[in-house]
Amino acid sequence: MAVALRLEVEHLHQPSGWLSPGFVEVEADGRIAQISATLPPGWDGHERISGFVLPGMANLHSHAFQRGLVGRTERNPDGRADSFWTWRALMYRLAARIDPESLAAIATQLYVELLEAGYTSVGEFHYLHHDHDGRPYGDPTLLSQAILEAATLTGLGLCHLPVYYQSGGFDRPADPLQARFLHADPEVFLRFWQSLQPQMKAAGATLGVAPHSLRAVPEAALFRLLDGIQALDPEVRVHLHIAEQEAEVAACLAHHGQRPVAWLLGHAPVGRTWCLVHATQLAPAEIVPLAKSGAVVGLCPTTEANLGDGIFPGVEYLEVGGRFGIGSDSHASVGLSEELRLFEYGQRLRDRRRNLLGSPGLAGGSVGRRLYDGAVAGGAQALGRGASCLAVGEPADLIRLDPEHPRLLGHGPDTILDAWIFGSAEAAVRDVWVGGRRVVRDGRHFLREKAARAFREVVHRALPEASALDRSEPGG
Repeated sequence: MAVALRLEVEHLHQPSGWLSPGFVEVEADGRIAQISATLPPGWDGHERISGFVLPGMANLHSHAFQRGLVGRTERNPDGRADSFWTWRALMYRLAARIDPESLAAIATQLYVELLEAGYTSVGEFHYLHHDHDGRPYGDPTLLSQAILEAATLTGLGLCHLPVYYQSGGFDRPADPLQARFLHADPEVFLRFWQSLQPQMKAAGATLGVAPHSLRAVPEAALFRLLDGIQALDPEVRVHLHIAEQEAEVAACLAHHGQRPVAWLLGHAPVGRTWCLVHATQLAPAEIVPLAKSGAVVGLCPTTEANLGDGIFPGVEYLEVGGRFGIGSDSHASVGLSEELRLFEYGQRLRDRRRNLLGSPGLAGGSVGRRLYDGAVAGGAQALGRGASCLAVGEPADLIRLDPEHPRLLGHGPDTILDAWIFGSAEAAVRDVWVGGRRVVRDGRHFLREKAARAFREVVHRALPEASALDRSEPGG
């Protein structure tokens, strides 16, 4: 196959450490053909890259339309007790305003931001399906197409995760504000899911499935859905929200007699193709069984902090070999290094100690290295695309950190990830390649200005002022 790209990299991230220099050859299909510590014979005209080149990161949990909510829920004008549930009512009101055109513009803006942050793929947990009145569009895939369009335009790798949503809670009917999310039964959803397959495959995207949560998918429907989807694709990635909030745990205990994670592990075939998003309220007795299942926990530390969810028991979970990845969820922040930093800092605040998530056997106990490598591996597993490391045959999803960034000055391979993550050096990401194609150069995505113009129009036309949301009554 023809060679598309040859890079001589000053410092190239590898599972066992770094190659300084490292040589990378990428074929026309976007996959790595060769990695070498010495200049391969016959190379000429290759590009020399200064700094530190890492595997790109998967953002394993995104609700793209919620990018339109940023800054619109950080008010409490009447002094009420604010929580995840009051935030959710405001989010529903934003969802009611979104149409296919505005969703495409919001998602495109978001995906530009994600790529500039160093993410090279996204798991789009997509539950906005229908028209404003809850009836399907003439083409039921219209809003999924808006997501696919945004990913294709920006060059971001996509694992599309259409959401199955049926009820408003355990033994509760759906709220009218949830009408755009709902499918009547698993068979209707399976037909919708199958209609998405050729579109996603043609665009090079992965198609997974997302039963929203135990509270939103009744037990019988969950099993019919899983059986139907896995008959179509045994390797399908299954993502769901689990144990994010204490009220959710209490409702599950009342309904099932078990906590959500324990019930799921005891009743569903949870394994390496599964991603349990949040699991914030993980009980001590659930930690080892979840880790042994091989599933990935999808952590979204900035969103979990923004919503007051709580702190995931990261120290205990990683000690027993648990797998994790990161996502930006509601996109209150899209900083890759910020998600990793806050994961560690939450543990420090809880335990009143430092450097809790490092591994003594890895890079001298570097917390940054363990966090980054763990999130890359978990994200790749959860999305079923990309790689856990830079290796021959894997997609050439790469990011470059600028060694001249003021917060990285003086740092070499042993400390660079610690400096980037804990030095709050988000702007140090200078170049990003997805499948060997450079989509960010010198810190700027090639669509930055165009995406911003379209997003600006949507803000003025479709997005509500914060005060308009504040005056709304809470929903279901």
